[in-house]
Amino acid sequence: MYSNNSDDKEMLLCEPIVRYSNCCRELSLFPPDEVTTVPGDIRVIELFAGVGGFRIGLERASSRFKTVWSNQWEPSTKRQDASSIYVSRFGSAGHSNEDINTVPTDDIPDADMLVGGFPCQDYSVATTLRNSGGIEGKKGVLWWQIHRILKEMPAPPKYLMLENVDRLLGSPASQRGRDFAIILASLSDLGYTVEWRIINAAEYGMPQRRRRTYIFAFREDSDIFRQMGSPESWIYTEGILAEAFPVMNTEQKLSEFEISGSLDVVSSTFNKGKKTSPFLNAGIMSGRRVYTSKVAPRYHGLSITLGDILIPENDVPESFYISTEDLPRWEYAKGGKSEKRVNKTTGFEYNYSEGAMAFPDNTEKPSRTIITGEGGASPSRFKHVIRTEGGQYRRLTPIELERLNMFPDNHTYGASDVRRAFLMGNALVTGIVERIARRIAARTNNNQ
Repeated sequence: MYSNNSDDKEMLLCEPIVRYSNCCRELSLFPPDEVTTVPGDIRVIELFAGVGGFRIGLERASSRFKTVWSNQWEPSTKRQDASSIYVSRFGSAGHSNEDINTVPTDDIPDADMLVGGFPCQDYSVATTLRNSGGIEGKKGVLWWQIHRILKEMPAPPKYLMLENVDRLLGSPASQRGRDFAIILASLSDLGYTVEWRIINAAEYGMPQRRRRTYIFAFREDSDIFRQMGSPESWIYTEGILAEAFPVMNTEQKLSEFEISGSLDVVSSTFNKGKKTSPFLNAGIMSGRRVYTSKVAPRYHGLSITLGDILIPENDVPESFYISTEDLPRWEYAKGGKSEKRVNKTTGFEYNYSEGAMAFPDNTEKPSRTIITGEGGASPSRFKHVIRTEGGQYRRLTPIELERLNMFPDNHTYGASDVRRAFLMGNALVTGIVERIARRIAARTNNNQ
């Protein structure tokens, strides 16, 4: 089902992404066999790999990035679509399709950098283990698998690049900022300095409005740590994220505080009783000392709109067009509502209201955020719908969804259209990784 033969479906970058990234259409991913490295390469471990968004961004940035091991596992399903696509595109060597909870650290090779878009969960710590001196995180929470791997590796990676939802900085609602404080404190205890930024891809010219938290961490024995200046200069101008995503001076004073106590103390007491998180949309932590500020994007380069990535209408399958009969159902789903509804189980009557969504979507701006429920023909408030030049309404095709995340065309070919949409709803915008990776490559020694 998952063919690596691109003769039927070309896996090229569309022209707007080529212009934005200043690269070739023929995205030369590493061949599907064992990756070999030479001195100066940056060996990468990719966790929660999905269909390879981090890998694409890294490899587009520099040939120095070599993914030597990857892991992708979808729980509660027999079909491992993401892993199958990953293997089809990159080869099976060094790829693990096992539950990361069961993978021994000894099975993971040495690397210079670990990357991953770890799931958003409750990161609380249950207790401090009396005998081992370690920590016990909430069962099944995959952040603690990253922690476990970093702690157990004889030579932990010097660099980490991680991605999560933007609400991470304020979670959970009952104890704002606790989850992020646990992550920062645990990384500090493992010897990492950490910088972060909430980035909206569209604010830097990319074709989708997708806000995510990006974390870049580095150890004291790394090239980048030795380049550090003051926390203020690092956040605003000199840091990896500041160079990749320039910001305007908001003239807001830097906020500074300490994350104190053992991890279980942080879990139970951090910011307790406060209504807002102390973490702003940019910051850095070193030695448990946090410096954070609110920043605004500064970008004047090329920009890609939803209209720029659309495929020719004669290439759109008929099933993606909305019939005249179905159009009222879409208009209702997208429209504003104020109506009485009845709970089918309890019979309880309640007032329901919601605002109107744009219908159709504006093709002269970046798209709204892709969600996992984007696929399928049934009317939905959240699915994208555009109006063609001929006046017809249609949904977005899998290729167009791939382009909104700046993937090569047909990267997810082999899965059903619904699953391809789901996979893109779970993916990241590869252009974000690419911009960060370019700065990492530029500021690390080729002969490290």
